[in-house]
Amino acid sequence: MHEDSSLFDRVEKSVEYILSQNEYKPTIGLVTGTGLSDFVNHVNVLKSIPYSDIPHFPESTVKTHTGQLVFAEHKGKQLVILQGRFHYYEGYSMQELTLPIRVLARLGIHSLLLTNISGGLNQAYELSDLVVIKDHINLMPDNPLRGLNDDRYGPRFPVMLDAYNKSIREKVLQIASKNKIIMHEGIYLSLQGPSLETRAEYAYLKMIGADLVGMSTVPEVIVATQIGLKTGVISCVSNLAKDPDNIEHEDLDTLLHVARQGGQKLSVILKELILEL
Repeated sequence: MHEDSSLFDRVEKSVEYILSQNEYKPTIGLVTGTGLSDFVNHVNVLKSIPYSDIPHFPESTVKTHTGQLVFAEHKGKQLVILQGRFHYYEGYSMQELTLPIRVLARLGIHSLLLTNISGGLNQAYELSDLVVIKDHINLMPDNPLRGLNDDRYGPRFPVMLDAYNKSIREKVLQIASKNKIIMHEGIYLSLQGPSLETRAEYAYLKMIGADLVGMSTVPEVIVATQIGLKTGVISCVSNLAKDPDNIEHEDLDTLLHVARQGGQKLSVILKELILEL
């Protein structure tokens, strides 16, 4: 973490640079997960800024994440897209990896849409199925709000009972139904990673109520909730672990192929959802 300035100061420096590079006023933020960044091909890109150019911005070390901030427009809606996210397992602190969410809020967004890929634990899930998240279980070893609180960002103890906006979830389910796209509603569990789960761990995660397991998203949701953003999350099932005794070992190429299949359906959902926010 940068010790020479406060979190607030670092966010402001990032925002100052971004505003010097463009004058767009986004109202909706989007974070694209592994294999899901092709959504930018479905919108009108106005400006792209590499993360490496933005002061205090982390840089994605995951090869499957593009690593740029994209301003775009879709049928009159102004968007800002984090094309590639940051993970705790990359070595960043929780404050560092969630700094971009605070930056998006300062740029003026009121709604935040997050996407990811995850392991499916629920018996009803199949590869490339989409799941709108209704709640989470946080098993990560740290919290982005640990430490001194800056009241300019919100309460010290944000209530997480409605972190996943009900109105957004209902819109997602309606859009999916209209387009005949299978859409589940489930609980996402986040672990530190990057090692994948053992058979015993998969069995345990199912036992405590998780439908999906992944290594991201929850820190972003916590920060977005504190700030007061309306937040929605859609996950793509990239591998199956619903029977811990019979799990196929998927390589990265296979996961990306499945993610791209899910990404095509996800783009249909997002294009309509954005117009209703």
